[in-house]
Amino acid sequence: MADERQRADAIQAIRARLPSEEQICSLAELFKMFGDPTRAKILECLQIRDLYVGEIADILDMSLSAVSHQLRVLRSAKLVKGTKEGKEVKYSLDDDHVTKILEYGLTHVNE
Repeated sequence: MADERQRADAIQAIRARLPSEEQICSLAELFKMFGDPTRAKILECLQIRDLYVGEIADILDMSLSAVSHQLRVLRSAKLVKGTKEGKEVKYSLDDDHVTKILEYGLTHVNE
């Protein structure tokens, strides 16, 4: 009986520490952004330095419209941000968290 109670207490303690359903769904959506190779390449480029759409398109040998579309998706996920410079927009990673996610991910796959 004591073992059952300990197990029930342990289960409750774990449940109490879990993120909310909304947070879990948001986390899953975030990781979906990294699940697309094109978006991952764009993020890796922006980890090296801030770039214009045309530069990203040239580096990845993609069309401007394809890169723009992926940047919109990444911006909506708050992974990249754009800064208007004259008639163009220069893109960068939104914050240091994105860099850390990329670094940890690459470290994991290279183990």
